Amino acid sequence: MNIVLVTYILLGLTVLFVLSLFSNAEAINMDCNASQCEEPTINDPDLKVELIYQANFTFEPNSLSPVSSMSFVGPGEILLLNKNNGIVYRILNNSPIGEPILDVNVANERERGLLGIETYKDNNNRTYVYLYYTESEKNDGSDVCPTKWYSEIYHCIPENEPLGNRLYKYELVENRLINPTLLLDLPDAPSPSHNGGVIRIGPDKNLYIVIGDLLGGKDPSSRTPVQNLKGTNVDGRSGILRLTQDGKPVDEGILGNSMPLKLYYGYGIRNSFGLDFDPVTGNLWDTENGPAYGDEINLVNPGFNSGYQRVQGLWEPLVNATPNSGGLIAGKVFINIKGKLEDFGAKGNYSSPEFTWKNTVAPTGTKFLNSNALGEEYYNDLFIGSINLGTVFHFDLNTDRTALKLLGPLSDGIADSKEEFETIIFAQGMGRITDIDVGPDGYLYVLSNYHNKATIFRIVPINT
Repeated sequence: MNIVLVTYILLGLTVLFVLSLFSNAEAINMDCNASQCEEPTINDPDLKVELIYQANFTFEPNSLSPVSSMSFVGPGEILLLNKNNGIVYRILNNSPIGEPILDVNVANERERGLLGIETYKDNNNRTYVYLYYTESEKNDGSDVCPTKWYSEIYHCIPENEPLGNRLYKYELVENRLINPTLLLDLPDAPSPSHNGGVIRIGPDKNLYIVIGDLLGGKDPSSRTPVQNLKGTNVDGRSGILRLTQDGKPVDEGILGNSMPLKLYYGYGIRNSFGLDFDPVTGNLWDTENGPAYGDEINLVNPGFNSGYQRVQGLWEPLVNATPNSGGLIAGKVFINIKGKLEDFGAKGNYSSPEFTWKNTVAPTGTKFLNSNALGEEYYNDLFIGSINLGTVFHFDLNTDRTALKLLGPLSDGIADSKEEFETIIFAQGMGRITDIDVGPDGYLYVLSNYHNKATIFRIVPINT
């Protein structure tokens, strides 16, 4: 063969090889954001991270992370939700058991889907499972909507509109969820964002669920007083709702006696992925997600008003904000709230956040560690995950547990920069965290979309 021809062939193969490397690198970069490319680390040399479960969950266009939530049924036994496909998996000792235990039809545009789960075992050893999901009359993902900036009103194809955001009660029997009972039917419009979905059972054995504002308010027809806007239509959005495990109101309503107002435990919620009860005091705490600023941690007393849409974090939202504006009125701290917030005849009370991130970290899973399995220094402390940063934050509480114990630059209750909140980082590099739970073994479990896989990590002592 001609030496020149051989040279050209070798040169061509070399170029193709180099191009393939660039192509593969580009593909990896497209599939791997900053939080996804890191390895999990714990900022405590006495603790370590274990990967206990991982699976491929299919993404859907215009939807978020396919994993949403999990709940323990017993030792080593977890129920895991696939947000986009409406499937509940039962995992025992790190492996799925047979077929999925439930498959429901869900709308899954953006933040819709199979969103929240809570389990409860009664005195007769019967296990009940509560699920919150955006129910679809058709197949998964049939809610076809135009792709726009998420703060605009969505108008989906009418025949494909979801049935609603719904709370169901099931019984777990022989690896199946059976006997569905509809407890609560909530709005799914005007937008597929801000559906909330977290469910918790309180010390009073009642159900507490959170739902966001579904981006209502831009259109006058979607304004409601529980958003601190002029309007009369209280329809179940923008609040923390409380009801019995049979779906009934709890005693007299805190804010009023008409339905659904009498279900509201708190209101003025923009959106939330985090609720939990302090195991010491029984107080309810939540996290709230701001637009591009003002993520919050709140102590939620009965009648709590989080302030949205009049205030987010410590700032007044900018009217007709755009994505680039970040929604802030530059330098304007919201101080004068008198007369600007709805109080339902002095039955509701605004309180400012116990902590706020000036730049959004998108807090999600929120859990008190009611165990000393990681050491006495973490016993009954608060842990919060971030879907943006792949970070788990750790907070101590003060002596009477009515506030967070914040030191140094965080003593003002505001994280102005990443450098300021480094002292409260407990773990990082854990992907897009969606939920945190405590297992029957007392260890901390973290659910995330890690390297585009549904992943459950467990945090344990180094000598485990």
